Amino acid sequence: MSDLRPFTAALALAGLVACGRPVPDLGGLAGLGEPEVTRMTQAAPPGADPGTCWGKHATPAIIETVTNQVMMQPAEVLSDGTVTRPAIYKTETMQQIVRERRETWFQTPCEQAMTPEFVASLQRALTARHLYRGPVSGEMDARTRAAVRRYQQPLGLDSGILSLAAARELGLVAVERDKT
Repeated sequence: MSDLRPFTAALALAGLVACGRPVPDLGGLAGLGEPEVTRMTQAAPPGADPGTCWGKHATPAIIETVTNQVMMQPAEVLSDGTVTRPAIYKTETMQQIVRERRETWFQTPCEQAMTPEFVASLQRALTARHLYRGPVSGEMDARTRAAVRRYQQPLGLDSGILSLAAARELGLVAVERDKT
């Protein structure tokens, strides 16, 4: 029988993250395979409905190092075109922000909705779309998160945390109707 300690630690960590509690470092399991910029959180963005659950994805800033030649003194040229003194240049190197850091909040199914039955349905829905090739285990494992990411990327969300919008599109969560 395989060692279940990493799996048990990952489940405990997922519970802590979802509850908004500080996350201890459990021997490299802190990210659960997700980049550091994606987190499930108990806190909600300003103006969110109470009782809703949210995830946050931060796109890091892109910074480039730019090198320019700046003319300090122009060349001295005689009327016949002879250069008596060449131009003097200075090299300036600076960093420039090409794209600002951006945070994207997205609503997620709450932890209590992420039952093994729900996750198994998610895995079947992703399998039907040729995005998931693992067993239908009901566990939100690395393969499932990678498939969720592949599903959500074309929708504009690069996260392995299932958004509520994606869950609705997959037919896993009821779509709210207008009450008009």
